Amino acid sequence: MIVIMQIEEPIPKKLFKILACPICKSNFRYNKNKTKLICIKCNTAYPIENGIPVLILPEMQKQ
Repeated sequence: MIVIMQIEEPIPKKLFKILACPICKSNFRYNKNKTKLICIKCNTAYPIENGIPVLILPEMQKQ
């Protein structure tokens, strides 16, 4: 028997649909664990913290 667990959406669908990458303005997809947003064009990853997408440029996240 195979059990597939569905991971709940961390961001409401209405919000997810209007989010855009701050670098190239493209849409996002979730990573496998739904802990990050990945830009579908430039492949930049942004973390999701407590259901809030942190759309800070990667070079600024390290500071």
